[in-house]
Amino acid sequence: MDATALENEARTAVAAAADLDALDEARIRYLGRRSDLKLALRDVRDRETGMTLNAARVAIEEALAAREEELRRAELERALVEDVLDVTLPGEKLHLGTLHPTTLTRRVIEDSFLGLGYEVLDDREVETVEFNFDKLAFPPAHPTRSPRDTFFFDAERLLRTETSPSQIHIMERKRPPIYMVSIGRVYRRDEITATRFPIFHQFEGLAVDENLTLADLKGTLLHVMRALYGEERQVRFRTHFFPFTEPSIEPDVSCPICDMSGCRTCKYTGWIEMGGAGMVDPLVFENVGLDPEEWTGFAFGCGIERAAQLRHGIPEIRPFWENDLRVLRQF
Repeated sequence: MDATALENEARTAVAAAADLDALDEARIRYLGRRSDLKLALRDVRDRETGMTLNAARVAIEEALAAREEELRRAELERALVEDVLDVTLPGEKLHLGTLHPTTLTRRVIEDSFLGLGYEVLDDREVETVEFNFDKLAFPPAHPTRSPRDTFFFDAERLLRTETSPSQIHIMERKRPPIYMVSIGRVYRRDEITATRFPIFHQFEGLAVDENLTLADLKGTLLHVMRALYGEERQVRFRTHFFPFTEPSIEPDVSCPICDMSGCRTCKYTGWIEMGGAGMVDPLVFENVGLDPEEWTGFAFGCGIERAAQLRHGIPEIRPFWENDLRVLRQF
């Protein structure tokens, strides 16, 4: 092999390379594993031939490096002249994530109760029958104790059906006065409807002090509902029954979907039930070692998804769990 002729031919090809792609083709042709030079180096049998071929290889490598530097510098100069950035043009809009409507509603609720001096808790989701039912004065034959209504792990453990067990926990470890609200996920074997879902978030509050009355409860609920829905939304209270409160009431809010004219969401009544509330049953106080003659209290609970539904006028509760970006990007 004529090393000098090969080197001159390679230098000519490198100098003629107009861009980096053409330069890579020349690199492969003259220095690749199957190039004439590399094959010749593998067959070298004497020192003088090896030195000559290696000198040609080094010269070709230096020519390639020099040409690559020239091409990169030329590309940079071209970009500086042609690719001018107009800093006065508006930037590209970035698609940023937003908070989930359930989270936004939860924050409104937290702010409302913190403003009233309440303590906000987020307790455990796996509960015992003792705290979820027994100490809350649920009778032995109550329907929610059935596996048809509640997710049981075994005879003693279950997924909490409400955040009320937190009220028992705090009354057992803290002496009144108590003002707290527990917020978190709860689980029930509910049929999926426009206003119900098997998994949902709930906030439940408890106030224990001296001389609390039903009027204090109604005032607290009205404060929170006005923060959630505005002054123009109508609120009503109906008598009801709950195992752990006596007397018990149920707050309703006027339907924002039909403006009280009747629709599927409100079951054509014009009102949507918000949850349950009432004065703490003396039996519950006795279960946690508090004297019902000394202390009075009230408790209340409401679903956060349903509150968000009413707050934003969404006719179904399902979009809160479907993760449809067309819905979530609106918030």
